[in-house]
Amino acid sequence: MKFLYSQWNENSATDEQRLEQLVKLFNYLALQSSGNLEDVFDWLRQLGEEYGIFNETMSLEDLIEKLKELGLIEEIEGTFQLTPKGTQNIRTDALKEIFSSLKKSDFGSHESPHTGSGVERLSETKKWNFGDLPTNIDLTSTVTNALKRDGIDSFNLQEDDLEVFETENLSSCATVMMIDISHSMILYGEDRITPAKKVALALAELIQTKFPKDFLACITFGDDAELISLAEIPFLHVGPFHTNTRAGLQMARNLLRKNGNANKQIFMITDGKPSAMFDDSGRLYKNPIGLDPKIVNKTIDEAVQCRREKITISTFMIAQDPYLINFVEELTKANKGRAYYSSLGNLGQYIFVDYIKNRRKKL
Repeated sequence: MKFLYSQWNENSATDEQRLEQLVKLFNYLALQSSGNLEDVFDWLRQLGEEYGIFNETMSLEDLIEKLKELGLIEEIEGTFQLTPKGTQNIRTDALKEIFSSLKKSDFGSHESPHTGSGVERLSETKKWNFGDLPTNIDLTSTVTNALKRDGIDSFNLQEDDLEVFETENLSSCATVMMIDISHSMILYGEDRITPAKKVALALAELIQTKFPKDFLACITFGDDAELISLAEIPFLHVGPFHTNTRAGLQMARNLLRKNGNANKQIFMITDGKPSAMFDDSGRLYKNPIGLDPKIVNKTIDEAVQCRREKITISTFMIAQDPYLINFVEELTKANKGRAYYSSLGNLGQYIFVDYIKNRRKKL
């Protein structure tokens, strides 16, 4: 048996690490192609020829077999498709990528700063009061109190000796994500929809894994608004649509109204102004040129209605044209919400920091 050794350097990668890197690349391309795996494998083949990402130990065919073995893809009638596990893996990968870029902060696991009768036990204790759960009694502190008073020879446990653990008052939150799928999300050769999808997937994974009791829904808005499942996010396409922001806010508000949660919020990811709405007759009124006062005013009215129903709108603009900023500031002022202007690179950071902070509220 012989072993071939070579000098190790920081760029060296094990087979497992190379596979992990290739799977991440596969996930990214799957998002860009909206789940068209034939395109993904064509792109991987081109990247392999140009940059040598494959070799004798890991070819493209080997990667495809590994993806099948891991249960991330399946072949149906000669066509490769993402499996539910594959979609889940894309969400997990998006979550890891976005959180790895966050700077160390003081936010935690969405706790309320108030103590109460929650389910998370703290290390601090307090005197027992009527109504405190007996399962939260701190035996060490309780017995110590009795011993300090009477000593071990005349040990006598009294009600005043009882101490219980403090608990965190955890809040829950109802969130609707709105994703702009108008044509401008791929206009001028800039891919804005892939980062938007990645952020939405990461947020969905965060809520589903850490806060399973939270309500979460996703809406796309173009000419009209449509409720989609979380599983559909990777496969979203940008269409030849205008931007009907009003319809998206209306649908989001209706969803949140039906939810009994005290904390309600809308996250709207967009790169453009509202350019369409349905008039009173149900006809789609469109004006892609400039800011149409008729469309803008109706959209602002919807933001005001959200404010009255205690729904906070956080708008994440991935474009910074002055007239767009003016509209977003007007909408934010009407709703008393939040507005963020970010590049495509730090969009995820802004969303997640804001999401966690917004949960620090007492129910």
